[in-house]
Amino acid sequence: MADQHAAPASRSGSSAVPALRWEDLPEGPVIVLLDQRRLPVDETELICTDVPALIEAIRGLAVRGAPLLGVAGAYGLALAAVRGFDVEEAAERLAHARPTAVNLAYGVRRALAAHRVALRSGAGPEKAAEAALAEARALHREDAEASADMAAHGLTLLQELLPGGGYRILTHCNTGALVSGGEGTAFAVARAAHRAGELRRLWVDETRPLLQGARLTAYEAGRAGMPYTLLTDSAAGSLFSAGEVDAVLIGADRIAADGSVANKVGSYPLAVLARYHHVPFVVVAPTTTVDLGTQEGAAIEVEQRPGHEVTELPTTADATGTTASVPVAPVGAQAYNPAFDVTPPELVTAIVTENGVLSPVTEAGLAELCDRSRSGNGMMSI
Repeated sequence: MADQHAAPASRSGSSAVPALRWEDLPEGPVIVLLDQRRLPVDETELICTDVPALIEAIRGLAVRGAPLLGVAGAYGLALAAVRGFDVEEAAERLAHARPTAVNLAYGVRRALAAHRVALRSGAGPEKAAEAALAEARALHREDAEASADMAAHGLTLLQELLPGGGYRILTHCNTGALVSGGEGTAFAVARAAHRAGELRRLWVDETRPLLQGARLTAYEAGRAGMPYTLLTDSAAGSLFSAGEVDAVLIGADRIAADGSVANKVGSYPLAVLARYHHVPFVVVAPTTTVDLGTQEGAAIEVEQRPGHEVTELPTTADATGTTASVPVAPVGAQAYNPAFDVTPPELVTAIVTENGVLSPVTEAGLAELCDRSRSGNGMMSI
């Protein structure tokens, strides 16, 4: 039975509450999540003591974002091992908790591979669990390092594409510290520009229907002191038409082998607008988000979310994660609600990873960029 409960967020001075952490309590280890459903009003942590609770948090979007889902998956596998649950069953359930974000399964496989190797080498369950936890912690560190590298590469790219400085950047969904072990992906690049004194304005799409831009990106931008303005998704075209956008920066949940990019729904229309208005459209994502086993964008499974996320406007979640809602459509109205859309590679100016920048986006170039990261990572079938 899932064991999940909320607790007041812990703080260290003025630093932000971490999106995810492992904690050893007297009654056993737990995974502690900053409940993103309750932001920006409440900073409340969710404590998961078992894999079902973590899966519930993942599906309910208490924890989200491709890189962080990978970290969560690895820690979830370790939690099952340390607490003596069925590790293979936990791996299967965790890896399929959400279908589009490839990092989730990647993180699970990393920790599972370490666990299996330890068992094959003669280690007992306790040592094998330690190996899984060590792998999860390693992935967490790597994600933070990748975030810093992407920020540096992305800032250099902006300086090359827009030598005049004073960038007006449009972003979609949420790609900051709430989705990463570090400062994020696309948001980390914008934050690097801000630190360099080169960010004139961060345009933040509210990102329908779950408002990750309004609730989360605006929350992070405000905490960082970045100049930002929130806009409805449908207003982006008027910004482009007025010449108010210098670059679009987004993250990714999965990048196919051909360079097609699956990201929060609404990303593809931005790519079309950017191409028409001759504005760079840049994807920022770690190589763990690249799925070389998916050959093209059409093969990416796109998660379909419940219709009530469109027909009802949710209010802030309570302590149990339950949300009240206000109807915004007639009772019984049907809703089309894909969580993601797919942008073809020809509309992507560049993909920024921790290993560097790929432009133009080609299948061969993407494979080469990922090659160094994929050697010896323990990827295998569950």
